[in-house]
Amino acid sequence: MITKDILKKIQQIEIHTRRLVNESFIGEYHSVFKGRGMEFDEVREYQPGDEIRTIDWNVTARMGRPFIKRYVEERELTVMLLVDMSASGNFGSIRQLKNEIAIEVCALLAFSAIKNNDKVGVIMFTDRIEKFIPPKKGAKHVLRVIRELLCAKPAGKGTNISVALEYMDKISSRRAISFVVSDFIANDYAHALRIANKKHDVIAITIVDPREQELPNVGLLELRDAESDEILLIDTANTLTRKEFHALNTRQKHERSRLFRSMGIDEIIVGTDRHYVEPIVRFFRIREKRY
Repeated sequence: MITKDILKKIQQIEIHTRRLVNESFIGEYHSVFKGRGMEFDEVREYQPGDEIRTIDWNVTARMGRPFIKRYVEERELTVMLLVDMSASGNFGSIRQLKNEIAIEVCALLAFSAIKNNDKVGVIMFTDRIEKFIPPKKGAKHVLRVIRELLCAKPAGKGTNISVALEYMDKISSRRAISFVVSDFIANDYAHALRIANKKHDVIAITIVDPREQELPNVGLLELRDAESDEILLIDTANTLTRKEFHALNTRQKHERSRLFRSMGIDEIIVGTDRHYVEPIVRFFRIREKRY
């Protein structure tokens, strides 16, 4: 059952993300994610300014006046959203929780896709597959995606990115644009990522929070791992402790980015302390220049 609060949240996300798509993303998305090629559409009479190389000489000879072949882009792409629903997403120290931002980013990508007549599918995962929504078109389908993400009650707490990538390979018969939306607090997913990226266009969207990089100086602090429930008591007044924490997380961040680069996978880093539009637009523009 959908509560009034959930319905209101769906409407807010729909209005906000639709506006962003119309204002900032529709042209960017189309220019970056092109169709599989060009397909023949029709033959029409030549008009001044038409490309001479498109003249259909057989029809022209038969009709006694010039005609051209018209082609259209064969679009219909499939966008798969692999969304990390693990317990570590229920954290955020600034504006929003990581999983709240993940849902809005997914809504933005989904509305961009259907605006271009592409299909959108979703794989929600933790340490297991939580839910699969088969790819479809249309605004109603995107609203269902948002609703399912908002109403999700994951059975698992941990994170297994490999299981999501392997499941996508199993259910996808054709190449897909695959956004993995996660904080990537996980291990041993490199092999599955490499295999998936050979078949699909994999893009990593990493959701981060500033408190995962640096600890404030607030004295004794009890930290609980949301996924394992392990509790750790640390003295944040200790300068060495704060430096070691920062160094560890910086190293993990660089290792993750190096892994993505080594596979030719683009990474979009989205923070809870700033709006997600800027890094996504930057990704689109960099990728457009590259291709």
